[in-house]
Amino acid sequence: MQVGIHQPLYLPWLGLFDRIYQCDLFILLDNVPYSKNYFLNRNKIRTKDSWIWLTIPVLFKGNTGILINDIKIDNRQDWRKKHWLSIYYSYRNSPHFNKYSEFFEGFYKKEWVYLAEATDCIFSYLLAELDIKTPIKMASSLDVRGKKEELILNICEHLKADNYLSGPDGRNYLHLDLWNEKHIKVQFHDYLHPQYPQPDGEFLSHLSVIDLLFNCGPESLNILISKK
Repeated sequence: MQVGIHQPLYLPWLGLFDRIYQCDLFILLDNVPYSKNYFLNRNKIRTKDSWIWLTIPVLFKGNTGILINDIKIDNRQDWRKKHWLSIYYSYRNSPHFNKYSEFFEGFYKKEWVYLAEATDCIFSYLLAELDIKTPIKMASSLDVRGKKEELILNICEHLKADNYLSGPDGRNYLHLDLWNEKHIKVQFHDYLHPQYPQPDGEFLSHLSVIDLLFNCGPESLNILISKK
Protein backbone atom coordinates (compact mmCIF):
# COMPACT_ATOMS: atom_id res chain seq x y z
CA MET A 1 0.00 0.00 0.00
CA GLN A 2 1.29 3.43 -0.96
CA VAL A 3 0.51 6.30 1.41
CA GLY A 4 0.91 10.05 0.96
CA ILE A 5 0.75 12.74 3.63
CA HIS A 6 0.44 16.52 3.37
CA GLN A 7 -1.04 19.47 5.22
CA PRO A 8 -4.49 20.58 4.02
CA LEU A 9 -4.20 23.42 1.51
CA TYR A 10 -6.53 26.07 0.10
CA LEU A 11 -7.27 25.68 -3.62
CA PRO A 12 -4.24 23.38 -4.13
CA TRP A 13 -2.09 23.17 -7.24
CA LEU A 14 -2.07 20.28 -9.71
CA GLY A 15 0.91 18.50 -8.20
CA LEU A 16 -0.85 17.69 -4.94
CA PHE A 17 -3.74 16.05 -6.78
CA ASP A 18 -1.34 14.00 -8.90
CA ARG A 19 0.35 12.72 -5.74
CA ILE A 20 -3.02 11.82 -4.23
CA TYR A 21 -3.99 10.03 -7.46
CA GLN A 22 -0.89 7.85 -7.19
CA CYS A 23 -1.61 6.81 -3.59
CA ASP A 24 -3.83 4.08 -2.15
CA LEU A 25 -4.55 6.27 0.88
CA PHE A 26 -3.81 9.93 1.55
CA ILE A 27 -3.57 11.61 4.95
CA LEU A 28 -4.24 15.30 5.55
CA LEU A 29 -1.92 16.40 8.32
CA ASP A 30 -4.33 18.71 10.15
CA ASN A 31 -2.97 18.23 13.68
CA VAL A 32 0.44 19.87 13.30
CA PRO A 33 1.38 23.51 14.05
CA TYR A 34 0.16 26.12 11.58
CA SER A 35 2.82 27.79 9.42
CA LYS A 36 2.55 31.32 8.06
CA ASN A 37 3.39 32.31 4.50
CA TYR A 38 2.69 28.88 3.06
CA PHE A 39 -0.19 27.48 0.99
CA LEU A 40 -2.38 26.48 3.94
CA ASN A 41 -4.56 29.55 3.44
CA ARG A 42 -3.65 30.86 0.01
CA ASN A 43 -2.98 30.05 -3.62
CA LYS A 44 -2.69 31.70 -7.02
CA ILE A 45 -5.14 32.15 -9.86
CA ARG A 46 -4.62 33.59 -13.30
CA THR A 47 -5.88 37.02 -14.27
CA LYS A 48 -6.01 38.60 -17.70
CA ASP A 49 -2.55 40.11 -17.37
CA SER A 50 -0.80 37.94 -14.78
CA TRP A 51 -1.75 36.17 -11.54
CA ILE A 52 -2.89 37.10 -8.04
CA TRP A 53 -2.94 35.53 -4.59
CA LEU A 54 -6.21 34.52 -3.01
CA THR A 55 -5.53 34.50 0.74
CA ILE A 56 -7.92 33.57 3.54
CA PRO A 57 -7.10 35.87 6.49
CA VAL A 58 -6.63 33.98 9.74
CA LEU A 59 -6.48 34.89 13.42
CA PHE A 60 -2.81 34.09 13.91
CA LYS A 61 -0.19 36.48 15.25
CA GLY A 62 2.92 34.39 15.37
CA ASN A 63 1.70 32.17 18.21
CA THR A 64 3.66 28.95 17.99
CA GLY A 65 2.05 25.61 18.57
CA ILE A 66 -1.48 26.39 17.34
CA LEU A 67 -2.60 23.40 15.30
CA ILE A 68 -3.95 23.75 11.78
CA ASN A 69 -7.36 22.40 12.76
CA ASP A 70 -7.63 25.04 15.52
CA ILE A 71 -6.91 28.04 13.30
CA LYS A 72 -9.86 30.41 12.97
CA ILE A 73 -10.62 32.61 9.99
CA ASP A 74 -10.59 36.39 10.42
CA ASN A 75 -14.08 37.18 9.16
CA ARG A 76 -13.72 40.84 10.00
CA GLN A 77 -12.28 41.06 6.51
CA ASP A 78 -14.62 40.53 3.56
CA TRP A 79 -12.35 37.95 1.96
CA ARG A 80 -15.22 35.81 0.65
CA LYS A 81 -16.60 38.53 -1.60
CA LYS A 82 -13.11 39.41 -2.80
CA HIS A 83 -12.25 35.80 -3.65
CA TRP A 84 -15.52 35.11 -5.44
CA LEU A 85 -15.32 38.29 -7.52
CA SER A 86 -11.68 37.60 -8.37
CA ILE A 87 -12.58 34.11 -9.56
CA TYR A 88 -15.68 35.32 -11.38
CA TYR A 89 -14.00 38.11 -13.34
CA SER A 90 -10.91 36.00 -14.07
CA TYR A 91 -12.76 32.92 -15.35
CA ARG A 92 -16.31 33.87 -16.34
CA ASN A 93 -15.43 33.50 -20.05
CA SER A 94 -13.58 30.21 -19.58
CA PRO A 95 -15.11 27.25 -21.44
CA HIS A 96 -16.20 25.32 -18.34
CA PHE A 97 -16.79 28.08 -15.80
CA ASN A 98 -20.56 27.53 -15.67
CA LYS A 99 -20.11 23.86 -14.79
CA TYR A 100 -18.41 24.74 -11.49
CA SER A 101 -19.48 28.30 -10.68
CA GLU A 102 -22.54 27.37 -8.62
CA PHE A 103 -20.44 25.50 -6.06
CA PHE A 104 -17.90 28.29 -5.72
CA GLU A 105 -20.51 31.01 -5.45
CA GLY A 106 -22.25 29.01 -2.69
CA PHE A 107 -18.96 28.29 -0.93
CA TYR A 108 -18.14 31.99 -0.68
CA LYS A 109 -21.60 32.86 0.61
CA LYS A 110 -21.08 30.76 3.74
CA GLU A 111 -19.31 32.28 6.74
CA TRP A 112 -16.67 29.74 7.66
CA VAL A 113 -15.26 29.73 11.19
CA TYR A 114 -12.29 27.36 10.98
CA LEU A 115 -9.76 27.32 8.16
CA ALA A 116 -9.60 23.51 8.09
CA GLU A 117 -13.38 23.29 7.77
CA ALA A 118 -13.37 25.60 4.74
CA THR A 119 -10.41 23.97 3.02
CA ASP A 120 -11.83 20.48 3.59
CA CYS A 121 -15.12 21.45 1.93
CA ILE A 122 -13.50 22.86 -1.18
CA PHE A 123 -10.87 20.10 -1.29
CA SER A 124 -13.51 17.36 -1.21
CA TYR A 125 -15.39 19.05 -4.02
CA LEU A 126 -12.27 19.33 -6.18
CA LEU A 127 -11.41 15.66 -5.65
CA ALA A 128 -14.91 14.65 -6.71
CA GLU A 129 -14.91 16.83 -9.81
CA LEU A 130 -11.50 15.49 -10.81
CA ASP A 131 -12.83 11.96 -10.25
CA ILE A 132 -9.94 11.08 -7.91
CA LYS A 133 -11.16 8.24 -5.74
CA THR A 134 -8.22 7.84 -3.35
CA PRO A 135 -9.54 7.59 0.24
CA ILE A 136 -8.69 10.62 2.38
CA LYS A 137 -8.26 10.59 6.16
CA MET A 138 -7.46 13.33 8.65
CA ALA A 139 -4.38 12.72 10.77
CA SER A 140 -6.35 13.95 13.78
CA SER A 141 -8.65 10.91 13.39
CA LEU A 142 -5.70 8.55 13.88
CA ASP A 143 -4.36 7.64 17.31
CA VAL A 144 -0.77 8.42 16.33
CA ARG A 145 1.78 10.59 18.16
CA GLY A 146 5.06 12.21 17.22
CA LYS A 147 6.58 15.36 15.78
CA LYS A 148 7.80 16.21 12.31
CA GLU A 149 9.35 13.21 10.54
CA GLU A 150 8.62 10.95 13.51
CA LEU A 151 4.90 11.64 13.14
CA ILE A 152 4.93 10.92 9.41
CA LEU A 153 6.83 7.68 9.91
CA ASN A 154 4.53 6.64 12.77
CA ILE A 155 1.46 7.29 10.64
CA CYS A 156 2.83 5.13 7.83
CA GLU A 157 3.72 2.37 10.27
CA HIS A 158 0.27 2.60 11.89
CA LEU A 159 -1.36 2.24 8.46
CA LYS A 160 0.93 -0.67 7.54
CA ALA A 161 2.20 1.20 4.51
CA ASP A 162 4.69 -0.47 2.20
CA ASN A 163 5.59 2.75 0.42
CA TYR A 164 5.54 6.42 1.35
CA LEU A 165 5.19 8.91 -1.51
CA SER A 166 6.86 12.09 -0.29
CA GLY A 167 6.92 15.51 -1.83
CA PRO A 168 10.29 16.54 -3.31
CA ASP A 169 11.17 18.59 -0.22
CA GLY A 170 11.31 15.35 1.74
CA ARG A 171 14.83 14.92 0.40
CA ASN A 172 15.88 17.73 2.73
CA TYR A 173 14.59 16.28 6.00
CA LEU A 174 13.76 12.57 5.74
CA HIS A 175 16.31 10.21 7.26
CA LEU A 176 15.96 7.19 5.00
CA ASP A 177 17.80 4.88 7.39
CA LEU A 178 14.88 5.25 9.84
CA TRP A 179 12.43 4.26 7.12
CA ASN A 180 14.55 1.33 6.05
CA GLU A 181 14.49 0.05 9.61
CA LYS A 182 10.67 -0.01 9.42
CA HIS A 183 10.77 -1.64 5.96
CA ILE A 184 8.92 1.27 4.37
CA LYS A 185 10.17 2.36 0.96
CA VAL A 186 10.30 6.11 0.33
CA GLN A 187 9.73 7.58 -3.11
CA PHE A 188 9.82 11.26 -4.02
CA HIS A 189 7.15 12.85 -6.16
CA ASP A 190 8.73 15.14 -8.75
CA TYR A 191 5.76 16.53 -10.64
CA LEU A 192 6.17 17.45 -14.29
CA HIS A 193 3.67 20.21 -14.84
CA PRO A 194 1.60 19.83 -18.05
CA GLN A 195 0.56 22.69 -20.27
CA TYR A 196 -3.08 23.18 -21.17
CA PRO A 197 -5.14 25.88 -22.90
CA GLN A 198 -5.19 29.23 -21.14
CA PRO A 199 -6.89 32.20 -22.80
CA ASP A 200 -4.37 35.02 -22.36
CA GLY A 201 -0.67 35.28 -23.12
CA GLU A 202 2.04 32.80 -22.23
CA PHE A 203 1.18 29.73 -20.21
CA LEU A 204 1.47 30.13 -16.43
CA SER A 205 2.09 27.01 -14.36
CA HIS A 206 1.75 26.23 -10.64
CA LEU A 207 -1.64 27.91 -10.27
CA SER A 208 -4.58 26.53 -8.33
CA VAL A 209 -6.17 23.49 -9.93
CA ILE A 210 -9.32 25.56 -10.52
CA ASP A 211 -7.49 27.20 -13.43
CA LEU A 212 -7.29 23.76 -15.06
CA LEU A 213 -10.91 22.90 -14.24
CA PHE A 214 -12.37 26.11 -15.61
CA ASN A 215 -10.37 25.81 -18.82
CA CYS A 216 -10.49 22.06 -19.45
CA GLY A 217 -13.49 20.68 -17.55
CA PRO A 218 -13.95 16.88 -17.75
CA GLU A 219 -10.53 16.46 -19.39
CA SER A 220 -8.76 17.91 -16.35
CA LEU A 221 -7.72 14.63 -14.75
CA ASN A 222 -6.26 13.25 -17.98
CA ILE A 223 -4.24 16.44 -18.40
CA LEU A 224 -3.21 16.50 -14.75
CA ILE A 225 -1.69 13.00 -14.89
CA SER A 226 -0.44 13.21 -18.48
CA LYS A 227 3.25 13.59 -17.66
CA LYS A 228 3.67 10.08 -16.19
